[in-house]
Amino acid sequence: MNTIDIAREARKQRRLEILGSNEPRCAKCGDQRWQCLEKHHVADHGQDDATVCVCRNCHRVLSDLQKDHPPVDCNADPLLSAIGHFLLGLADMLRIIVERLQEFGLALIARASLVEGDAK
Repeated sequence: MNTIDIAREARKQRRLEILGSNEPRCAKCGDQRWQCLEKHHVADHGQDDATVCVCRNCHRVLSDLQKDHPPVDCNADPLLSAIGHFLLGLADMLRIIVERLQEFGLALIARASLVEGDAK
């Protein structure tokens, strides 16, 4: 192994440690390139420690959706506020998952029709 390969492997291992997995993948699109993956704070940064692994593109989309959430009220109950923001972030992710499930279901139905057509 040369010094470039060693440096690349060291970067990869540091990134995998941050991501918390030896086989990370984007929760939204499935991208598996460790160089492109990040942790997204579900309830928005500073509201809760819960994170999900997403690629940079999907992270940008999810973070932009959080901009539509109500702002944090520093006079509000912090626990209820954190739970509310977490639920809104989870709802954003679930909306995206539902879209992906619909796409996948339609693709399977289309594929099933092709397979059935080939069998005849």
